[in-house]
Amino acid sequence: MRIQVKRVYEPMAKSDGFRVLVDRLWPRGISKTDAKLDLWLPNLGPSTALRQWFNHDPARWAEFQRRYHAELKKKTALLATITEPAKTHPVTLLYSAKDERHNQAVALQSFLLKRPSSQNPITRTPATISRPRNR
Repeated sequence: MRIQVKRVYEPMAKSDGFRVLVDRLWPRGISKTDAKLDLWLPNLGPSTALRQWFNHDPARWAEFQRRYHAELKKKTALLATITEPAKTHPVTLLYSAKDERHNQAVALQSFLLKRPSSQNPITRTPATISRPRNR
């Protein structure tokens, strides 16, 4: 699987492949058209309580990753919306945080790359997926 991370504010590139926003909240200052997404998975972002606790504090990074990975283990159907396309072409996880090393997309990438491929289910949960209309 080729899964990369990128700030949503950076220009789209052909090498991005399937572009997925993994922020729970829509990023400030960017329209859905300008984001050029294939998919927005707000429910794949960390819970509100975890996001607020972390508050992008690098000192809390290790514990944030541990807690977020525990949340992700319960979201197998949503994870499949990333892992299935990643089997055949690049997937770019988009985030809006200023910190390029300590954000949920980096933690999600780490989680996905460590999982055995047998844990990547084929099921999907459409009710928790938001598909932007314009790309």
